Amino acid sequence: MAVPPLVLTLGEPAGVGAEIIAKAWTALKDQAPFAVIGDMRLLEAQGVPVREIGDVADAGMFFGRALPVLNHPAPAPIEAGKPDPRNAGVVADWIERAVSLALMGEASGVVTAPIAKAPLYAAGFRFPGHTEFIAELTADAPYPGTRGPVMMLTAKDLRACLVTIHVALDQVPELVTEERVARTARVVHETLRRDFGIARPRLALAALNPHAGEGGALGLQEITVLKPTAEALRAEGIDITDPLPADTMFHEDARAGYDAALCLYHDQALIPVKTLDFWGGVNATLGLPVIRTSPDHGTGFDIAGKGIARPDSLIAAIRLASEMAAKRARA
Repeated sequence: MAVPPLVLTLGEPAGVGAEIIAKAWTALKDQAPFAVIGDMRLLEAQGVPVREIGDVADAGMFFGRALPVLNHPAPAPIEAGKPDPRNAGVVADWIERAVSLALMGEASGVVTAPIAKAPLYAAGFRFPGHTEFIAELTADAPYPGTRGPVMMLTAKDLRACLVTIHVALDQVPELVTEERVARTARVVHETLRRDFGIARPRLALAALNPHAGEGGALGLQEITVLKPTAEALRAEGIDITDPLPADTMFHEDARAGYDAALCLYHDQALIPVKTLDFWGGVNATLGLPVIRTSPDHGTGFDIAGKGIARPDSLIAAIRLASEMAAKRARA
């Protein structure tokens, strides 16, 4: 059975979303189709052929010749680099519509262009970002496994999965609990099997403290929380290491020993990912009824409208979502 097209959301209309989507279509127009939900005028302004469609299923009919768009115009004028809170509502609507199409099976997954938090918050948006919003939108949908969301950043052969995300560093120790680490590990284990086709996933657990705590001399979390959690997970049949010193986990030889790393805080995951492939990193949300990926960068207000934004990360996000959707369809 054919896998339905992906849907892309345009993201913050004053950012680089339309530009990188147009460039991604140019690079991928001979491959699996996708449709865009957003303001068609912005995409037409990028100099690529655009085709308005009324149904996601029609994307494949036109994709090789034009960028298919489910037109949903923004209400306020759009000026590159200058976000307008009056357009915040439609940005959220684009995401909600994409998720709805994926839940109904009309789209195989969702790829989101970057959003700007400040104008959304000014308009009353109450979620920290895409990840939490999509989790809320899918909260009532059935899901056969441990529910996320878990944020995974991936570049080349590294998959780095976060136990905590956007929290202050001094809050991390109290948030690294047995329950949170175990749930993250279960989500990652199940996702690697279902959406990545890895029959026996190998997980590497990062330590919180330098030298994995040095036997308690540099911190106790490895002894009191992380090692007992790893032992319990292994008893469930999950292949996971005891906590490893994070400074030796990410070189090439180390990466060959695992399929995903469980990282305990934001920079522990994002520094190695962005060092490995700054332009091509992808953000994927695991443990939800819908597949969702996004480029691992922001709205680029400083370069919006200049024609210089690189589409590498979005192209990688589209390819990853397509691969995950194909694997999930066969699972």
